[in-house]
Amino acid sequence: MKLNNMKPAAGSTHSTKRIGRGEGSGKGGTATRGTKGAQARAGYEHKIGFEGGQMPLQRRAPKWGFKNPTRVEYKAINVSDIEALAAAAGLKELGLAEIVSAGLASKNDLVKVLGNGDIKAAVNVTAHAFSKSAIEKIEAAGGKAAVIE
Repeated sequence: MKLNNMKPAAGSTHSTKRIGRGEGSGKGGTATRGTKGAQARAGYEHKIGFEGGQMPLQRRAPKWGFKNPTRVEYKAINVSDIEALAAAAGLKELGLAEIVSAGLASKNDLVKVLGNGDIKAAVNVTAHAFSKSAIEKIEAAGGKAAVIE
């Protein structure tokens, strides 16, 4: 099989409707546009979403919610994840590079450490934000929580 002898499957393509090619075609005269009115004329353009004066769908539908344009979104990582990562790699210092290489966050994420779970290892953790309970648990285990500015 070569590109020059490939054909679409039988019945999958249709010939186009040839409009405005004389009376013999059955689509001559008004060329399926009807008689008179703006839509019959050349150059007619309709407004997107216009429904002939009926209230358009985008205005009929109920509106809800609010998107805060100044929201800062963090990737949440639990203290239990830090414990597992420190135990697996034997780390005492845990920064963004280690978190990204472990697959817990991507390189562009802002990381926030949350206090879910327990930590026994004394690990110095560096992240963009910490919850109060995460700071308490990390410091109780003998580590430090450093915030990246």
